[in-house]
Amino acid sequence: MERLQKVIAQAGVASRRKAEELIKAGMVTVNGQTVVELGTKVKASDRIEVKGIPLAKEEPVYYLFYKPKGVITAVTDDKKRPVVLDYFPEVKERIFPVGRLDYDTTGLLLLTNDGDFAQKLTHPSHEIEKVYVAKVKGVPNYSQLKILEKGVRIEHYKTAPAKVSIISSDAKKGTAIVSLTIHEGHHHQVKNMLEKVGFPVLKLKREKFGMLTLDKLNPGQSRRLFKKEVTDLLRLAETNSLSKK
Repeated sequence: MERLQKVIAQAGVASRRKAEELIKAGMVTVNGQTVVELGTKVKASDRIEVKGIPLAKEEPVYYLFYKPKGVITAVTDDKKRPVVLDYFPEVKERIFPVGRLDYDTTGLLLLTNDGDFAQKLTHPSHEIEKVYVAKVKGVPNYSQLKILEKGVRIEHYKTAPAKVSIISSDAKKGTAIVSLTIHEGHHHQVKNMLEKVGFPVLKLKREKFGMLTLDKLNPGQSRRLFKKEVTDLLRLAETNSLSKK
């Protein structure tokens, strides 16, 4: 038997946290009975409905996607702008993005129908490192960026220590290419961090997520993750979480 919120998450309906909210709101039934208690355990044979819709037991799928610029990291958009799911017309499972990339940010994005997997990879306690490469306005030296390695205060939070390096610079154009490694995922975080130290971002790309890279993919292309890659990501998340205890 499994906890109800885990079963809902694994079916790709929502993350485990969102599933808990749906249960508490009385939107989930098991064998026709409304369940509002978290931790309720269910059997594989139980009939589960979320908002009146039967839970479809999909096989979990995992995709690595090179998100192009000008695409919304969402399943749908009420303004009819392009969304990442537009690039997966043949996928029948109810996949959704793991985390997000800004509209004008490109690079590595994961999609899945496994809410439990998504939760583990995005929860701050699991500290999955993401590597971003930014083109910035201005030509910084290392000492100007070193402050990011200690963390900076942005609005209501202080960032965790980051890894920073300067890849190249162009004095004539007044720009530089900077690599920044973080494990958090606050809204506009990389842009805000670099802006904080005086170097606004002109272009931004996520090149690495955990051990995954874009490899030979072009913008708009994707591939399914290998089983070992999924296992390695989950193991990395678990190892990082345990190391903090």
